[in-house]
Amino acid sequence: MRSNKFMRSMDKLGRMVIPREIRGDLKIKQDDRIEFFIDGDNLVLKKYSPHQTCFITGEKLATNSEVAPGLILSPKGAELLMLKLKQWNIRF
Repeated sequence: MRSNKFMRSMDKLGRMVIPREIRGDLKIKQDDRIEFFIDGDNLVLKKYSPHQTCFITGEKLATNSEVAPGLILSPKGAELLMLKLKQWNIRF
């Protein structure tokens, strides 16, 4: 991640330009979709990915699902999590 600080102004319609360096680093192209999140006092922008990344395996699959807020698991990730929970004697 770059340590440079970028500042942009918002126009009266609520628009602003994402600096070219950031778009390049994140491989954001014209017409790409961007997700917005609020994290405390921060606004987080993220390039939209239709298949979100599994927290455990890192896989991006159409079968991934959000099992808790912000927790995306693939089928394999869910299986690995279940095995770990059983090792800890957590009952369902």
